[in-house]
Amino acid sequence: MSVAATHPRREFHFVFGLRPQHEPMHVAHWLALESCRRTQDPSAIHFHCRHLPHGEWWERIAPHLSIHRVGAPPPGFDRKRYADTAEGRDIVGRGYDYAHEADFLRLEILLEAGGAYADMDTLFVARYPDHWFGCECVLGEEPPIAGNDGVREPSLCNAVILARPGASFLRRWLDDARTSFDGTWNRHSCAAAARLWAEAPDQLHLLPQRAFYRHGPSRAGLAALLEQRDERLDGVASLHLWAHLWWAESRTDFSRFHAGEFTPAWIARGETTVAAAARRFLQAQA
Repeated sequence: MSVAATHPRREFHFVFGLRPQHEPMHVAHWLALESCRRTQDPSAIHFHCRHLPHGEWWERIAPHLSIHRVGAPPPGFDRKRYADTAEGRDIVGRGYDYAHEADFLRLEILLEAGGAYADMDTLFVARYPDHWFGCECVLGEEPPIAGNDGVREPSLCNAVILARPGASFLRRWLDDARTSFDGTWNRHSCAAAARLWAEAPDQLHLLPQRAFYRHGPSRAGLAALLEQRDERLDGVASLHLWAHLWWAESRTDFSRFHAGEFTPAWIARGETTVAAAARRFLQAQA
């Protein structure tokens, strides 16, 4: 066995700051990067942004990052398509279109460089096993999604992706996304990944929901993350926080918790799943 196979390069990629940064970096975003740094033994943490963050938390983490500036929107990400559906118009109205640009960027980045991609609302809990980095492509299952007909379909979340450079699955996924993107939330992303996996399961190493998405994007799932304490985190590698569902104080359809309550003091109390898992990273800064 080669040295490279025994010790794979553990490089991590994050995409952030696709829009101007009017507010200082939030502690939750710092936690994504700091928990990666502290738990993953990364050979590099690549931070891809169009607009640089600022503020205390950014100043703390920036020295540990390799910063890459994002240029023009990627091919296939066509903002005109939002106007075609009510869902697309709502996405633009809520300001979530940046997430779709990031959907394309993560695939382009991993196809070129390989490694692991994670959303900025990821909290790393345990070290990702080395053998995941040796797989051509790794995704995690998320809770199934109900379609317009009420039928629940499998979905493979793109909030965490591990892949080798040039991975066949990612190439197929990106080609599909460039034609299937219609301005709706996940036709080109998570739903497409599940469909492509069904067509060629040998191109993907699939992890069970528990690995990355133990608590789903529901009222119960967010309550378990942000309001209750779940101590059964065996088999959990990282927690996805589904921040777009609760970040704004005005959004209460999934949770009354909001970003303004996600503070160092809230973390320090350790009374909830996320706060308890995050407290050790904050304590190391004291």
